[in-house]
Amino acid sequence: MTDAPEPDIVVDEALAEALVASQHPDLAGRVVLVANGWDNAMFRLGEHHLVRLPRRTIAAGLVLHEQRWLPSIAARVSVPVPAPERIGRPAPELGFDFPWSILPWFDGVSAADVEPSARAAAATPLAAFVAELGVAAPAEAPGNPYRGVPLAERDEVVRGRFERGLAVQPEKIEALRAVWDRGLAAAEWSGPPVWLHGDLHPANLVLATSGDLAAVVDFGDVCAGDPACDLATAWLGFDALDRAVFRSEVDRLRETDAAMWDRARAWALVLGSAIVDTIGTGGRLGRVGVQALDAVLVD
Repeated sequence: MTDAPEPDIVVDEALAEALVASQHPDLAGRVVLVANGWDNAMFRLGEHHLVRLPRRTIAAGLVLHEQRWLPSIAARVSVPVPAPERIGRPAPELGFDFPWSILPWFDGVSAADVEPSARAAAATPLAAFVAELGVAAPAEAPGNPYRGVPLAERDEVVRGRFERGLAVQPEKIEALRAVWDRGLAAAEWSGPPVWLHGDLHPANLVLATSGDLAAVVDFGDVCAGDPACDLATAWLGFDALDRAVFRSEVDRLRETDAAMWDRARAWALVLGSAIVDTIGTGGRLGRVGVQALDAVLVD
């Protein structure tokens, strides 16, 4: 299996070039496919830009959330994020009837391409990013039925994944059920909905050559909800030692409690199980899913 679900929107380098040439001719040039993400395809444009095109209809409208909200988010977080530099319009004349964006290019390596132990330097700045991002969101902030909601709303789908086995031994499923049940039993978030990235797994973190956090990318799931959803990155991205560093820094920067961390671990299970159940255990993203399922059983 691949690192992403099959697309239902056909996008390629020729289309990306045509879109840029048609709507932003001053940036026209050769583009090169660099990644097919879960919902979007990314093409490098020159030295400084990235063209981001939706590849799944179900998520195409999320581009509009990025275009509306990322500029203000970028202005108040200390880690670079891909606020759109140019807005792309639907182009039915080119057979592409969806919004799209031209983003800044960030040099570095995906955290999904290195071992968890090599992400240590990112733990402290990522904690700061989560704290900076996670402030009360305005009433018009987008919601997301898959992120930041009460865990009970994800119970049926998670238990369905347990039934399908997640490619692990039956005794491990029972241990994962216990983690899930503990998260469900934790007190729900009673504060205002806060801003969430919504998908803080390693493939959405860019690391500098030093290992420090160079950028946080892919805000397709940006929404408002329970802050525990983004705190799941502790299990998605770090080994036990660096997870402790991340948690300690978050505790220093914002108010937390045991229930929030129990929900966060359960959210890591939600995201890890979604990866394994959808695309399997192979490839770099499949490994992220496997590592997350292993990590939630460590603490």
